[in-house]
Amino acid sequence: MACGVALWCVATLVGLAVSGASIARRPFATQVVYAASLAVSLVSFAAALTHLLSAASPDTITLPLGLPWIGARFRVDALSALFLVIVNLGGAAASLYGLGYGRHEEAPHRVLPFFPAFLAGMTLVVLADDAFTFLLSWESMSLASWALVMAHHRDAENARAGYVYLVMASFGTLALLLAFGLLAGPDGGYAFASIRAGSPSPWLAGLVLILVLLGAGSKAGLVPLHVWLPLAHPAAPSHVSALMSGVMTKVAVYGFIRIVFDLLGPPSWWWGLAVLGIGGITAVLGVLQALMQTDLKRILAYSTIENIGFVFVGLGLALAFRANGMSAAAALALTAALFHALNHTLFKSLLFFGAGAVLTATGTRDLERLGGLIHRMPATAAAVLAGCAAISALPPFNGFVSEWLTLQAILLSPQLPQWGLKLAVPAVGALLALAAALAAACFVRVFGIAFLGRPRSEAASQAREVDRWSLTAMVGLAGLCLAIGILPGLVIDGLAPAVRSVVAAEMPRQIAVAWLSIVPVGESRSSYNGLLVFLFIALSASLAAFAIHRLASRALRRAPAWDCGYPDPSPATQYTAGSFAQPIRRVFGTVVFRARDHVEMPPPGDPRPARFKVDLRDPVWDILYAPVAGIVGFLADRLNHLQFLTIRRYLSLVFMALVTLLLALSLWS
Repeated sequence: MACGVALWCVATLVGLAVSGASIARRPFATQVVYAASLAVSLVSFAAALTHLLSAASPDTITLPLGLPWIGARFRVDALSALFLVIVNLGGAAASLYGLGYGRHEEAPHRVLPFFPAFLAGMTLVVLADDAFTFLLSWESMSLASWALVMAHHRDAENARAGYVYLVMASFGTLALLLAFGLLAGPDGGYAFASIRAGSPSPWLAGLVLILVLLGAGSKAGLVPLHVWLPLAHPAAPSHVSALMSGVMTKVAVYGFIRIVFDLLGPPSWWWGLAVLGIGGITAVLGVLQALMQTDLKRILAYSTIENIGFVFVGLGLALAFRANGMSAAAALALTAALFHALNHTLFKSLLFFGAGAVLTATGTRDLERLGGLIHRMPATAAAVLAGCAAISALPPFNGFVSEWLTLQAILLSPQLPQWGLKLAVPAVGALLALAAALAAACFVRVFGIAFLGRPRSEAASQAREVDRWSLTAMVGLAGLCLAIGILPGLVIDGLAPAVRSVVAAEMPRQIAVAWLSIVPVGESRSSYNGLLVFLFIALSASLAAFAIHRLASRALRRAPAWDCGYPDPSPATQYTAGSFAQPIRRVFGTVVFRARDHVEMPPPGDPRPARFKVDLRDPVWDILYAPVAGIVGFLADRLNHLQFLTIRRYLSLVFMALVTLLLALSLWS
């Protein structure tokens, strides 16, 4: 039933995309498209959640399309049901937000047709049960999201972002195509059932793992395949950025799990080592890059890279434990990874919505031009504060639980027999601890500079609260972040069918634990109770507020902010985003960013102002991508001369090509 409902929802979304193209310029088009997308997403979400919680048997449908003798196969099992929940939850939130935010869109005819198409593409990827359908859906998802990135293509930066994204998406699809070709083998068994029945050799399985890391990793944002992500996410409209960051990256995670855990057969221990290392490096480099940015949406894009690193560390641990027959530990690690994937969908969508609200109210994403928004946008500030606390892994919000579960899985690593894993897992755990601390600093910086202090620009001082649809979406996601953090055991039990379908084990049932605590391994080792933590925080804060109001003077006193003895009313005297990040840049910048400080200090008597400029570089781009781009450009310039040959030279080239092919054929035979 769930598969049929999901396919009907996809058909509705495709029809909505087609109709959206015809009515996009009408004044009512925004409400129609987003309201219909919201309704479809809720229906698909309900069907997928019902299938997941009921632990129903897989539901399959084959349509007479696709490859001959195979058709287009679709299947909903526990794993795909979980990711359908994630896709449609994010889609419903973005659609609700779009009802208000979409009214401010400058070019709705470039967004409305592709928004439902993007949702349909992501849904089809999760439903696909053969390689051809998977790759076709993957490309549909990529092309629809590319069109949304290019919605404001007249901006040179957006056009560049779209070009880089298209190149990286094509590269990722090519890698997945090669991976499925190797899995299908000479018999061409492209159905997932046929691939599962095969048994690839160890070297072939290792090659497929590398290709899947390249293919799914490029879409997820793993380092060094992340270069498109901080360019494309800021270029897209904010609710589309939320979908790309909060949902599309999880579709890439699903692709990795489906191929590596399900189709590739029993893993080798070194698979976990490779995935662990990539995930740890991705987490640290992502959050360090986020700390150096001043563009609000670019900060969130780099933060996505950090959180994807956390997810892949959990997946790497699950692979390592599974390869050594430690099924309970593998279930814990995979539960942590899936839990964090769900959490990231919630709080990253919330934060992108908050960035869109700030952009709507002020017209800028630059932290250095914001400030004081908590007085002008109190509801948005409260929702964004909840998102910042969640992404910083502060209890009692949901981000703490999934990162805590990941660290609990890391603490089981001494039981692994391989010394490579014994040494690597604690090192990756240290990287994750560093990343978590830097993430907290990053979002203290974001909220403090954007919402606290005094306005740094006229636009910030004139900001107004956004519409009720946008606020409803943000407050709803903030509520979910808090509810899941308070009652994480319910979510862990809900994830159990998906975890069991992948590693043939699951965590103990958490609903039966007293006081709704969660016990990942054993009560003697560790436990966490989100409800008690929440009650303690709420009670302590209430008592403190009560004591302050009862014991303090009833007189209301207002005074200017402390000026350190230098009475200057200019907001420029406040801490800036750059000054907040300067100590961290001094520690890590020379190695990680090749940071260079340029100071222009005029001599005494010169009326020119002093100037300070920081030059940051991305070593991955400079070392890996810039040389490739240079070579491609050089070859393109040389081949460009072929456009201006005479007819005689064209015929000569054709003749020489024919002779060369005949010669190669004769030598081959």
